[in-house]
Amino acid sequence: MKVADVFRVRNPEIRALHLTWIAFFITFYVWFNMAPLASSMLKSVDWLSRDDLRLFAICNVALTIPARIIVGMALDRFGPRRVFSVLMVTMSIPALAFAFGNTMTQLLVSRLILSSIGASFVVGIHMTAMWFKPKDIGFAEGFYAGWGNFGSAAAAMTLPTVAITLYGGDDGWRWAIAQSAIVMAGYGIWYWFAITDGPAGTVHRKPRKASALEVSTWGDLVKLVLWTIPLIGVLAILVWRIQNLGYLSVTGAIICYVVIFLVVCYQIVQILRVNVPILKKGVPEDDKYPFSSVAALNSTYFANFGAELAVVSMLPMFFEETWGLSATIAGLIAASFAFVNLVARPMGGMVSDRMGNRRFVMLSYMFGIGIGFALMGLLNSSWPLIIAVGITVFTSFFVQGAEGATFGIIPSIKRRLTGQISGMAGAYGNVGAVVYLTIFTFVTPTQFFFIISAGAFISWVLCIMWLKEPESGFSDEYHVSSVDLQIEEEERLRAAGQMAR
Repeated sequence: MKVADVFRVRNPEIRALHLTWIAFFITFYVWFNMAPLASSMLKSVDWLSRDDLRLFAICNVALTIPARIIVGMALDRFGPRRVFSVLMVTMSIPALAFAFGNTMTQLLVSRLILSSIGASFVVGIHMTAMWFKPKDIGFAEGFYAGWGNFGSAAAAMTLPTVAITLYGGDDGWRWAIAQSAIVMAGYGIWYWFAITDGPAGTVHRKPRKASALEVSTWGDLVKLVLWTIPLIGVLAILVWRIQNLGYLSVTGAIICYVVIFLVVCYQIVQILRVNVPILKKGVPEDDKYPFSSVAALNSTYFANFGAELAVVSMLPMFFEETWGLSATIAGLIAASFAFVNLVARPMGGMVSDRMGNRRFVMLSYMFGIGIGFALMGLLNSSWPLIIAVGITVFTSFFVQGAEGATFGIIPSIKRRLTGQISGMAGAYGNVGAVVYLTIFTFVTPTQFFFIISAGAFISWVLCIMWLKEPESGFSDEYHVSSVDLQIEEEERLRAAGQMAR
């Protein structure tokens, strides 16, 4: 697939790609619609404080982690068209509630629920995988993610203008947020009718059970349990941060910790319920896949997307304080880290397609991230600003290219489990953000960059040991196993029986 192909909108797969990245763009626009309007909120609502907004920022990522897991399961059960449409329409409700909330509780709860919209990313990843062949999937996934992620930057650039120019007054921010929610709901309804789950004749291959990821060996079962614990367990860090801010009592925190523990236990039970019968029966050789590759890609997304979310939040202040810049100039320079996403992420997927070895590309990008952040750790006021900006852009290319390379591999690991694998890897990006942002509260920016660099190198080592080149990663069709065909036949017979009744 070439760059010029994205302009051939008459091709069904290209049209599907554009419809899907626009959906992703809108969801991220809504997800990040609070930060650009924070100052307007403080001016118009006298009972809000900066600490309240910091709490909302924490809540804005809190449920994204479990939501990505749940949405990943729903994808494999219902397909991306239904899930994306329902997610957009449903999440417009808390967005509207936040826009017109008049109490702290209303704003807090609505923002917490709205954080689930961050799961939209994995929906489009699944949809794109259904429309594009393995040999083209890297660029397609990268283009989708790069332009969709731009929704957050677009919100920062346009929402203040919308609030002031179109609406004005103290409630301008409310109407600007409400408008984005209404647009999302409308597009969600239209998306339902505008697209299908893959080209005509495409078989939506489903897992045997959607409640937990299937594995191929007893050893992989142990690995899955160990890699599942941090996905929910990391929420304990968020509870600890909220308690430290004084918004949660010790008793409330203990209750939250108990709930998190019970949810982790429930997830482990579901994993055992799904996989023990399968493993006792025996997994056919042609249906096995290496869970070690999933674990390696979990670590890459922790180290690249997690680092991106963390760095974007601290980079403006780093430039402002290190080189004595104004807040405006520092913000514009820091924005270069996000703007590179438009090119770097599709490029990462394209390189993954063209090189003929997705594993080598992944290793190269992760090593580049480690070098880039190590160089950023050396930066201080004695460095020329232009060199500092160049190193920042260099690092960003590797970070976001690695994100594209990660999801260039995932669809080829196990086709019928793409939703769940994407959900797990995507959730690890948010786990990384929570862990890195928490670490940042205890260290200097220089130490922080070196820590992120170390995280990238650790992931690089894990990829060397665990990541396997995916089967049929560059073929015209995805690998289909005997179990896939069996599940397909069972679905066909079930559908025929329902029609007969």
